[in-house]
Amino acid sequence: MLTRTSRRTPARPEPGREYVSARGLVVRLGGRAVVDGVDLTVAAGEVLALVGPNGAGKSTLLAALAADLPVGGGEVRIDGRPANDWSAPELALRRAVLPQSAALSFPFTVAEVVRMGRAPWAGTPAQDEDEPTVTAAMAATEVARFSERPFSDLSGGERARVALARVLAQRAPLLLLDEPTAALDLRHQELVLRICRERAAAGDAVVVVLHDLGLASAYADRAAVLHGGRIAAQGPPAEVFEAGLLSRIYRQPVEVVEHPRTGRPLVIPVRDR
Repeated sequence: MLTRTSRRTPARPEPGREYVSARGLVVRLGGRAVVDGVDLTVAAGEVLALVGPNGAGKSTLLAALAADLPVGGGEVRIDGRPANDWSAPELALRRAVLPQSAALSFPFTVAEVVRMGRAPWAGTPAQDEDEPTVTAAMAATEVARFSERPFSDLSGGERARVALARVLAQRAPLLLLDEPTAALDLRHQELVLRICRERAAAGDAVVVVLHDLGLASAYADRAAVLHGGRIAAQGPPAEVFEAGLLSRIYRQPVEVVEHPRTGRPLVIPVRDR
């Protein structure tokens, strides 16, 4: 029988407090520096978008921030301590990770997959919150209506939302999301980014890898533009989404205009027609 342990929910960080950071971060894969000298901080209460072309190092940087990849240089800190100083159970209480794709070998139902997000809290007083937390996560991601279906029977977009529900159920104060909108239709892309904003408003630090610069502009407080494993620019989208920079990095001419209603930048490819 599981007995309750003395582990407690990590204190929710104060808004604006640095919750995760990288200093001089280097990650090598296959002998190549995929992330090379990155300095980055993310505060509680903000959404940071990692953007850039394919192969820029976005997913590798996200995995390093999660302490899921060994670091070849520099340091990652989470909740005030070097990431490697946390044990695996302690780390699971502080950060939740959504990978690009989710695959399961056994025929778990949707509800069972979402409930996996509560595993770090087993045997703690927070275990009492499992069912309402799972229910709320499924409602937020609009997967409750097929909660008893096997995960393997779902479409790609449905699986993506179930995987996000699992991350939300974990209730960690740092969310690291790798392309959470890639398989989603327009409605659910907006839904996912609204959830990101809601979690930030509740005090979480959110880091999200995005290819859609329009979504990054509309929902992120800051964006870090990666190119060749380095950060080419970071700051509010209105400052860093500059036509010359983006045209050079993406090797595609773009123009940047102001949204007529929100004032946020819109990045438009330059086309012949």
